[in-house]
Amino acid sequence: MAASISTHVLDTSTGRPASGVTVEVLRNGATIAGGTTDDDGRIGALATGLEAGLATIVFHPPSPFFRRVALDVELGEGHHHIPLLVSPYGCASYRGS
Repeated sequence: MAASISTHVLDTSTGRPASGVTVEVLRNGATIAGGTTDDDGRIGALATGLEAGLATIVFHPPSPFFRRVALDVELGEGHHHIPLLVSPYGCASYRGS
C-alpha cells in the first residue's frame, strides 16, 4: 500500500478556511506534488501513490508573518491528513485522521 496526503488550512484569526493557499510536497528538495486549497481550505488529494519515507510539506499561508511553513514528516503506508492552523501570531499542525 502506498502513502497519500490530504490537507486543509484554517486561518485561526478569522475562524475561517484559508482558500487559495499553495501547498507543495517535496522529496530531496524537489517538488513531487502540489495544489491550492479550495473555498473550504482543503486539498483532498494533495499527493497519492507515494513511497513511504521522509517528505516535506510546504505551506504558503495568508499570514503577514509566516510566509512559508515547512514540515518534515515521516510517511508510513496509508493515508496522512496534515492540516495547518495559522494566524498572524502563530501556527500549528497535527496529524489528522
